[in-house]
Amino acid sequence: MKIDYDVKDLKLAEKGKLKMEWAERYMPVLSSIKRRFSKEKLLRNIRISACLHVTSETGNLMRALKFGGADIALTASNPLSTQDEVAAALVKYYNVAVFAIKGEDNKTYYSHINQALDLGPQVTMDDGADLVSTLHSERTDLIDDVIGGTEETTTGVIRLRSMAKNKVLRYPIIAVNDANSKHLFDNRYGTGQSTLDGILRATNILFAGSNFVVAGYGWCGRGIAMRAAGAGARVIVCETDPLRALEAVMDGFQVMSLKKAARIGDIFVTATGNKSVLTEGHFLLMKDGAIIANSGHFNVEIDIPALEKLSTRKRQMKDYVQDYKLKGGKSIYLLAEGRLVNLAAAEGHPAVVMDMSFSNQALCVLHLVRKGKDLQEKVYPVPEKIDKEVARLKLKTLGVKIDRLSSEQKKYLAGWLEGT
Repeated sequence: MKIDYDVKDLKLAEKGKLKMEWAERYMPVLSSIKRRFSKEKLLRNIRISACLHVTSETGNLMRALKFGGADIALTASNPLSTQDEVAAALVKYYNVAVFAIKGEDNKTYYSHINQALDLGPQVTMDDGADLVSTLHSERTDLIDDVIGGTEETTTGVIRLRSMAKNKVLRYPIIAVNDANSKHLFDNRYGTGQSTLDGILRATNILFAGSNFVVAGYGWCGRGIAMRAAGAGARVIVCETDPLRALEAVMDGFQVMSLKKAARIGDIFVTATGNKSVLTEGHFLLMKDGAIIANSGHFNVEIDIPALEKLSTRKRQMKDYVQDYKLKGGKSIYLLAEGRLVNLAAAEGHPAVVMDMSFSNQALCVLHLVRKGKDLQEKVYPVPEKIDKEVARLKLKTLGVKIDRLSSEQKKYLAGWLEGT
């Protein structure tokens, strides 16, 4: 069957196929789900429109769904996160309609989202909620056919909960991001390691001895702070939530206002899910040579228009490093245009953690196909059975065995009569 697509170059396909094969080696849980889907064809003729980071790990998720019988259209959830070779491989070898080119402009980005929606989805998969918001604002004629959707990231869940609260969400969404087997590992260990990887690939700086400022102490911020400290940096955490700030203190980090941190920081990473975190006032306080990067989903965390306004010259120093020369002569270096530095300048999360995230995605799609018509138009958590099953399967692949509660222990935990 001939499919529509828009990728950089199909000649890159062999390289992308090998990248997916390498990643699959570290994704045993998803591989087991793929084998089950393939054997039972659990998603036969289900139409799925997906807006995700087009990486080798995502490629393996698409293969699992495709082997299950689904028809898929995939587009990128960030203009700089696409691995062009993976996009080509999915088209050439697996008959997945892909609309994604690394570095595409904003107009092309939304054009690709609309092309993915042209499939007429029964299930949506999103990472940031751009696909869902486009569907609800521009393609409402397609909504009646949608059974349900999944959302991969914190930023997207925030947007979707707002839609549900305002009674504009028109089909059920499962917040995959909130699964314990996702955010405790993907957000913390995945974002932590891959963010440092992205900064290193872009700059080749030494973390040891530097003042490393992390804005936001959610699960992503925790992971970034943990890994930066492990690399020898002096970590400073900036927060607006008193409980998270207190937790950062107890975890051994300096905690202060971002205005104070701006004066002493060498490296700044935003991971809040909010906008205008680093602003003009902070840029003016920063030292010459300060490096700023973002690991939140959208580049609005850094006020780039304000940085442009303050600068007298902008140079591309190297791949993913822009030098903004401010009045007075100091330079501020912006990494990856303020996009997700771990995906734009590196390869994103290690496959080992994405194995759990995308296993949740695959099983939640199946859950929606089976139960979605019985759900209301709101944001749901991942069913506990799926969350624990993914963790159980991951432990099994690691060769780890754990204890089970005895019938006596189960009875004790379910009762109230026994005390001291």
